[in-house]
Amino acid sequence: MEIKKLEKLTNNPSTNWGHNGYTTDTIYSVSSIEYAGVFEFTVKEKAFSYTKLWETELDELETLNTVIEKGNSFGAYMNHELVGWIIGEQRTWNNSFYIENILIHEKHRRQGAGIQLIKNAIKEARRLNCRVIELETQNTNYPAIQFYRRMGFNITGMNTRLYNNSDEIALFMTLDLE
Repeated sequence: MEIKKLEKLTNNPSTNWGHNGYTTDTIYSVSSIEYAGVFEFTVKEKAFSYTKLWETELDELETLNTVIEKGNSFGAYMNHELVGWIIGEQRTWNNSFYIENILIHEKHRRQGAGIQLIKNAIKEARRLNCRVIELETQNTNYPAIQFYRRMGFNITGMNTRLYNNSDEIALFMTLDLE
């Protein structure tokens, strides 16, 4: 496998990447209470079957290309064929590196492509002297959360109203580089 800078996507390679999404038997349940001016959120593992599938649509591909053109994204290639990507950008306003999207071809998952892509994003963020790497995922995407945690990310925030689907809560994860 070769990791190299990702160039503009002229077509949508992910249409042939199989199952784009995740299936899990565990999610992170988020609860909150408010009392006497104090807000308290609890995040804990919960046994719950959940499946989410999606396709990368053309308008989303255009948005991703806008980020790719900034030059901080990487592709994983097998035999010169793109089999995964990590799309990221430097955010100068808070000196961070934001991972907008990571996606791996279904048949190449759990073979190290994701690890290599994250490692390249870390190298890029360090090259840019960023203080942190940030990303967002859903509380229902337990496999991704566990992967990010193994890579050193911690849950640092949430948004309970980001998604139309009330079962999904945005979890923000951060990797400190300093």
